[in-house]
Amino acid sequence: MAKTLFDKIWEKHVVKNIEGGPSVFYIDKHFIHEVTSPQAFKGLEKRGMQVFRPKQIVATPDHNVPTLNQHLPIKEELSRIQVQTLKENCEKFGIEMYGLGHPFQGIVHVIGPELGVTQPGMTMVCGDSHTSTHGAFGSIAFGIGTSEVEMVMATQCLMQSKPKLMRINVEGTLNAGVVSKDIILYIIALISASGATGYFVEFAGSAIRSLSMEARMTICNMSIEMGARGGMIAPDEVTFEYMKGRLFAPKGEEWEKAVAYWRTLPTDAGASFDKEIDIKAEDIEPMITYGTNPGMGIGVTGHVPALNEIDEQEKPSFEKSLHYMGFEPGAEIKGKKVDYVFIGSCTNSRIEDLRMVASFVKGKKKADDVEVWIVPGSKQVEKQAIEEGIDKIFEEAGFQLRQPGCSACLGMNEDKIPAGKYCISTSNRNFEGRQGAGARTLLASPLTAAAAAVTGVVTDVRELI
Repeated sequence: MAKTLFDKIWEKHVVKNIEGGPSVFYIDKHFIHEVTSPQAFKGLEKRGMQVFRPKQIVATPDHNVPTLNQHLPIKEELSRIQVQTLKENCEKFGIEMYGLGHPFQGIVHVIGPELGVTQPGMTMVCGDSHTSTHGAFGSIAFGIGTSEVEMVMATQCLMQSKPKLMRINVEGTLNAGVVSKDIILYIIALISASGATGYFVEFAGSAIRSLSMEARMTICNMSIEMGARGGMIAPDEVTFEYMKGRLFAPKGEEWEKAVAYWRTLPTDAGASFDKEIDIKAEDIEPMITYGTNPGMGIGVTGHVPALNEIDEQEKPSFEKSLHYMGFEPGAEIKGKKVDYVFIGSCTNSRIEDLRMVASFVKGKKKADDVEVWIVPGSKQVEKQAIEEGIDKIFEEAGFQLRQPGCSACLGMNEDKIPAGKYCISTSNRNFEGRQGAGARTLLASPLTAAAAAVTGVVTDVRELI
């Protein structure tokens, strides 16, 4: 019987099927950070339990870390306590942690792939919704709640019901100025922020296969923003080339064995999905959001929907969103003044993203009244950027290259956008207050963000390349 990529991994990891209930599902790798782990550790202590398999856990602080002066004590008290608590818990329970100052520290969904921890065919979880990022390697990766973090620590298993399966096929060639972030924003705008609820999504098609691993990670990262349980892409030669030689990837004979297994994972011809969607790559233009969920997106040359284009039931939330954002129905976004540009987050903070931005801004200057923050996703990305001279290009353009962390993706650390200010952000969420109380977020690709940094307004990057 023909099987999907998801089926093959799922079946290999089900420990026990419970009739009429969820399955006992084995987890290969567990990532933890400072925000969702303290209560889980406390729960284990209360029950007098140890972490079952500490070697299968990777820890790093990312959400609450400052991105300037990381050698100094953290100023914000709650952030300082959370980071210190993670350190103490990891020491107590024998878990490897890459803390501030460690050459492997960074955003958990950036360091996993770059260290070779993330591998095809795995099951991977973290107390963070954007764990779906790792699905780009052909793994089942998803976010879990704090009680589930404790369950995995105690048993290396979870209770899981098998989700429905969706395949989204993107065929054709992308237009100039269109990158993977535009693909996923286009898909979410097309099917809505809840359009994949209850599904695990496989992204397929010639346009997806043409992408680099870092670009694939961006797409899987945001699969959660359309309600999906997670997203995945079948492993191929691009995957193997990216992984080869990475620190924790298999070596020698083990590598050959692993690749042979990974080649068996892609969906079989004739395998069935509960739902399929077909998209032409040529239809996608540079995207930008105008509202307060990632599904409220348009092509940069488009306009905010007029009221008569909105379903009657959705009008109250639509008008509330526009009021918060300071936009009128039917308005154009292109030409809108911006105050901040944030290039970073687990969506777009890898070296390829920084290279893309540096290539575009080389020899240009930022607009006088725009503040630009570039936040690498890890110490390794930061190191590469410096070695390649990317830091100098940013400095000459007036961009600030900061230190690794989640930064202005979310208002949980010192990097907040002031109330009422507009920020073009390469992150994944634009909810009310996401980047700081009253902050107004427009999600876009690194290229579109860089174009706004240079012009000071929302710009169609195709006019500048």
